[in-house]
Amino acid sequence: MSKKMIVLKSSDGESFEIEEAVALQSETIAHMVGEEGADNIIPLADVKSQVLTKVMEYCKKHDGGDDSSSEDLRKWETEFLKKIDRAMLIDLVSAACQLKIESLSDITCQAAADVLETVSVEEARRLLGVENDFTPEEEEAIRKENQWAFQ
Repeated sequence: MSKKMIVLKSSDGESFEIEEAVALQSETIAHMVGEEGADNIIPLADVKSQVLTKVMEYCKKHDGGDDSSSEDLRKWETEFLKKIDRAMLIDLVSAACQLKIESLSDITCQAAADVLETVSVEEARRLLGVENDFTPEEEEAIRKENQWAFQ
């Protein structure tokens, strides 16, 4: 018996054929499949192909088909997160939230928080794409007011 497949289309136009059961770990995709049916291509306007590849790798591992223990899954997740760079991690956080994959969101948000604990404010801004709109005087006043946060 063949497994039911669906096609996901990334924001950069790449198509991915994946088992429906794997893709339905995403609440967003499940909702779209429910509305449009799995016979159509499911567009993911805000998820690039490189990020979607990682999301689907995660979902395939967590689809329950390989009888992995929770300890095995935690080990796999640790290795999965070690293999991605910081920029990809931020993209995965965003994709997990947009696609509503709670378990992926949980581990990527925690990993991002762990990274952000170890970097400077300037590096955190760069990673997150946040522009510094404070004047030097305003920034200095904030640093003085919140010295505890910069120690």
